[in-house]
Amino acid sequence: QAYLDKGYKDFTDRWSPILDVFEEVDVNFALEVHPTEIAFDTASAKRALEAVNQHRRFGFNYDPSHLGYQGVDYVKFIRDFSERIYHVHMKDAWWGHGDGSVGVFGGHTDFTDSRRYWDFRSLGHGDIQFEDIIVALNDIGYAGPLSIEWEDGRMDRVHGGAEAAAFTRKVDFKPNTSAFDAAFDQKNQ
Repeated sequence: QAYLDKGYKDFTDRWSPILDVFEEVDVNFALEVHPTEIAFDTASAKRALEAVNQHRRFGFNYDPSHLGYQGVDYVKFIRDFSERIYHVHMKDAWWGHGDGSVGVFGGHTDFTDSRRYWDFRSLGHGDIQFEDIIVALNDIGYAGPLSIEWEDGRMDRVHGGAEAAAFTRKVDFKPNTSAFDAAFDQKNQ
């Protein structure tokens, strides 16, 4: 535990002055929650926020593909950090489809190896439930971009990129701004 505490202290010492400058110039920093970062799941994201004293300029680049295969509830993450989602990646992954010989850490195998427990997939071809994500983003009032981060070693990039753009346009529905039964309100028609 002491080693981990020392790492978070180092994170605080390095990032707090940077975040103060971001405050001066009115810029947010969005850390991509990722297994190679100090924040890689919900618990570590909370700890990272605590380490920088909840600095308002520190938030997250939300990418469901890095959460789902770890078993993290990627929709709940949006709700847990509703004030800290500063950017969103649209990126898909599937998990649990390997042959059982390579675990979640990848077993030193290449992406597209059929033994892998998980892999990135083109949008709409994985296990991420994007409609649930859009509902949650709408619920928290997220109005930023949905940036496609396309990665799929099994698909042609040109085909996949075009398909991903179409998929994102299809699932990016805007929130309802009036009561669903307002059409029946005779007084306001």
